[in-house]
Order: sequence, then C-alpha cells, then structure tokens
Amino acid sequence: MSIAAARLYLCTDARARQGDFADFVDAAFAGGVDIIQLRDKSLEGGEQLDFLRILADAAARHDALWSVNDRADVARVTGAPVLHLGQKDLPERLARTVVGPRAILGKSTHTPDQIDLAAAADDLDYFCVGPVWATPTKPGRAAVGTELVRYAAGIGTRRPWFAIGGIDMSNIEDVVAAGADRVVVVRAITESDDPAASARQLRAALPEILLPEAA
Repeated sequence: MSIAAARLYLCTDARARQGDFADFVDAAFAGGVDIIQLRDKSLEGGEQLDFLRILADAAARHDALWSVNDRADVARVTGAPVLHLGQKDLPERLARTVVGPRAILGKSTHTPDQIDLAAAADDLDYFCVGPVWATPTKPGRAAVGTELVRYAAGIGTRRPWFAIGGIDMSNIEDVVAAGADRVVVVRAITESDDPAASARQLRAALPEILLPEAA
C-alpha cells in the first residue's frame, strides 16, 4: 500500500475499555481502512510498543499501512512505515533524520498558510486538513469548516492530503463535495458496533483515485 493509493485513514486509541484492540484493527483493515494510527496518550512506552506490534502484524496481513503519532523515536525503533506530526511536534526536516528516507511523513494543517507550506515541503509525503468539524479528540481546536477543504483542493497539489475532524457517514458527502477524496476518521469506526461494515460504508462514499503513475 502506498500513501498515494490510501483513501481511508483511521486513528484509534488502545481500546482499553473494550479490550479488543487486535480484533478491532483487524476488522477495520478488513473493511477497507488503508492506514491505522495508534494515538493514545495514556500509554507508557513499553505498552505502546506492545500495541504497535499488534497493529503492525494486522497491517501486514492486509497489505495496509500503520502509523505512529508524534514520536519520531518510537517510529524509528518500531520501523513504522508512517509517522504523523502535529504543528508543534519535531519539524519534519529533523524527523526525517530520525526515521530515515523510507518512512512516510505526514503533518496536520489548520490554516491556508500551513497547507501551502505542507504542500511544498520536501520532507513531507502527505498532510491532513482540519478539523473540519469540532471533535472531542481535539479539544480546544477550532473547527475550520469545509472552506479549508476547498482551499486545499484548489491549490492543485499532487501531494496526497486527507480531510479530518468529525467526519462520519452523516457528512462525508459534504467533504467530498468540497474536494476531498481522502479522509481521516475516528469515532465513525471506533464507536461502531461493526467496524468492518462502517469502514466499507465510508470507503464506498469516497471517489476513486487516479494515481499519478496511472495518469
């Protein structure tokens, strides 16, 4: 799986309450999720490594990608194929020196200026635009609305980008109409009684992507 081909990206915690992390990520991948990021600030270092091993095994079975959030050191130690950075994390140029040339680097963006920088940055492979709608997974972060999605679509970058923030089946058509063909979701799958079915529905709502090499 390449980042250019990825359309559906899931962020999840370690599901301590449910106690079903292995089964959950396997079902999400089976339903069509292309990338799963483990994002759980409550985990100690050793615990995080244990869950990332589970995630890596599931991704390998489904020919999918898995992602580390924020921590370039953890991505380096685990050999993670994807590292996602926030605006206040290690700059991508420095993160690249830690994870090496093969890792896929992504970054969150929240303004037009940040989008422009991410689209032009030599060390980034993708970026995320949002949060489109307010979400409890990003407390204190103001929603940017679909206008920022339209801005990202309008700059004409060939770099892959994902809309993120409060996206589910009730509004995914709105972000697609604004120009997004890739999305990041959280609760739309993590709160589902059937994560595989929810992933299939979300994926079906996204347009097909014409890859650059096939153009």
